[in-house]
Amino acid sequence: MAKISLDKSKIKFLLLEGVHQNAIDVLLAEGYTNIEVHKKALDGQELIDAIKDAHFVGIRSRTFLTEEVLAQAPKLIAIGCFCIGTNQVDLSAAKRRGIPVFNAPFSNTRSVAELVLAEMILLMRKVPTANAEVHRGVWNKSAAGANEVRGKKLGIVGYGHIGSQLSVLAEAIGMQVYFYDVENKLPLGNAQQVPTLEHLLSTCDMISLHVPEIDSTKNLMSAERIAQLKEGSVLINAARGTVVDIDALVARLEAGTLRGAAIDVFPEEPASINDPFVSPLCKFDNVILTPHIGGSTSEAQANIGTEVANKFVKYSDNGSTVTAVNFPEVSLPIHNQAKRLLHIHENRPGILNQINQIFVDLNVNIAAQYLQTDPTIGYVVIDVECDNVDDALQRLKVIEGTIRARVLY
Repeated sequence: MAKISLDKSKIKFLLLEGVHQNAIDVLLAEGYTNIEVHKKALDGQELIDAIKDAHFVGIRSRTFLTEEVLAQAPKLIAIGCFCIGTNQVDLSAAKRRGIPVFNAPFSNTRSVAELVLAEMILLMRKVPTANAEVHRGVWNKSAAGANEVRGKKLGIVGYGHIGSQLSVLAEAIGMQVYFYDVENKLPLGNAQQVPTLEHLLSTCDMISLHVPEIDSTKNLMSAERIAQLKEGSVLINAARGTVVDIDALVARLEAGTLRGAAIDVFPEEPASINDPFVSPLCKFDNVILTPHIGGSTSEAQANIGTEVANKFVKYSDNGSTVTAVNFPEVSLPIHNQAKRLLHIHENRPGILNQINQIFVDLNVNIAAQYLQTDPTIGYVVIDVECDNVDDALQRLKVIEGTIRARVLY
């Protein structure tokens, strides 16, 4: 392997919020030893002091990388969210600084799907209510209102990685699966896509939400939508806290027209175990409340640690940005003996021509070149055949519109 331009021992990784040991093991195995680990989230001056000399930072969901924080991190090369969501990072501010943001969109899929399936079974059997009553000394042994899930209709809102995994698991235990998605999706097994959300809500015995947090999904389950839920049905939200109108859900539960609900995410969540959780849903025996633990299993956290750390390594070692959420995606081959330079720039006409002209003027042969753009930035990787690229790098940096340029190796 060619020697990278900055010795690996000098590349600092800052890992916060108890990122899984697998991430550390991956980095160490690839020769990265400068790793600072914190078990908790950081904020304020403590975060700024820690990130100011970091090249890579890994966070989960409670550390917020704002415009102000990123402005204090001049060496930062990439951000890793060791989770699915990335709303804790100012993605636009990171992009403007040429910083790709990686996450782990697949690693906790099974964990979330299993939790949702378990909650469906518990709610259909009225276990949460029975459990609460027995804890209060009430022995209400009755089959009234308790049902198997076999043969029942499950409605999935959002047929992505988690929704489709849930679809497979639910069908395996005999449920009829229907789903609504804004895109046409290929159903797995015997699942059926329905044309409207209203149709799904009004006909299914259980509704499970699996949508991202974007403008179109905020308050998706509004008072109007919650009113459309089938009488005696179950609502489960393991997606995002902004998706459900909690007050409207409370009103239907108080009216006794829903069998129950399971909520894992909330509009406002405590920052730590020391902060109280307050919700009008706490008074209902037939509501399962969990502290955003859909993906919190040992298996999921291990997988996430491995997945995001490997993305760090690929970007650091050869410049690949595949699956970056805010950045043009470039898949790069294992490097040869050429020198590799990275150039991140504003997406404007003429920049690639200027880049190529630099190497023409220096009489340097370009062995390979990889370019991807999005509406605002471009990312070009250049492999060149020469021994010294210092002059070329300095010229690349002064091209108007350049955000960042560096030699990888």
